Amino acid sequence: MTSIALRGLLALSIALAAAGEVSATCFRGINISGAEFGVRGGTVNKDYTWPSTNTLSYFADKGFNTIRLPFKWERLQPQLMGELDEAELQRLMESVELIRARGMRTILNPHNYGRYDEKIIGSDDVPIAAFADFWAKLARYYANDDQVIFGLMNEPNRMPITQWLDAANAATHAIREKAKANNLVLVPGTAWSGAHSWMTPIDGEPNGVAMAKFSDPANHFIFEFHQYLDGDFSGTKPNCSRAGDAEQALKNVTAWMKSNGFRGMLGEFGASTDKACVAGLKAMVDVMEENRDVWAGWTYWVAGDWWSEEEPLNIQPTRKGDRPQLQALLPALRDLSAEGTACPALD
Repeated sequence: MTSIALRGLLALSIALAAAGEVSATCFRGINISGAEFGVRGGTVNKDYTWPSTNTLSYFADKGFNTIRLPFKWERLQPQLMGELDEAELQRLMESVELIRARGMRTILNPHNYGRYDEKIIGSDDVPIAAFADFWAKLARYYANDDQVIFGLMNEPNRMPITQWLDAANAATHAIREKAKANNLVLVPGTAWSGAHSWMTPIDGEPNGVAMAKFSDPANHFIFEFHQYLDGDFSGTKPNCSRAGDAEQALKNVTAWMKSNGFRGMLGEFGASTDKACVAGLKAMVDVMEENRDVWAGWTYWVAGDWWSEEEPLNIQPTRKGDRPQLQALLPALRDLSAEGTACPALD
């Protein structure tokens, strides 16, 4: 892609942002996975894929208002501290505009688990300054576009919480001070950002202690939690043996947010088609719906054009139609459109 074409796409993005097409302040979203697939590099539409118009239209028609958009950091910035790859940046920006055209907002999500080329942020190989540099460069393309949210990182894990806190602070300060961007920032903890372990010391202090020290010069951030319902809370199994514990985990972080004056969102949760699992999903959604003063919403995991119909958590529509899990989400999607039910502003 040429620099001229990229500038044209950026100009379009700025113009559409100024139009302010999406007014809802609650996230009722879906993770459209695919752009994070495969090894670094790779060939688009062979090794990885960006969302199709059909998939985006399907979820927009169902009432979803947010797409969490995972992608691979290494593809977008092939060299640490280097320039963003123009071709991959174009694909990302085109996806954002397809999402916007359907009345939805985008959460940009480097899906790297606190790593670059499998090396931990804050190590000698991936200094914290490199993570901050990445976000400064990406954020400038969407600075002050309130339809684009910056999700700092997917599920940092197996790293000292103080190291991740320093990285999150540095990236957020770079967004504010270098990119001059006031966009909403989503901040995960470490240990996969699990709600169930938020107050458990895993990589040092509990997330609930360490992340309370997070610093945002604009004070325009919310915490991002993840929570699954299977036996080890990993979301890798079709059972929902811990559904009650997952619901309680959300209640616990609800209390933590209320006690500390924070807000949050559930960036990933999902379950299989089993009736008990669908009921568990509904119970989790209900906790968030009943506490909109602190919960900004949720994005279900997962959908995407390349996901197998056999994947238990997948809600990409099949040849037979909607997946059963959608029934746990639809009441909240319908309720959001009702008069007087919007969430409090996120500023």
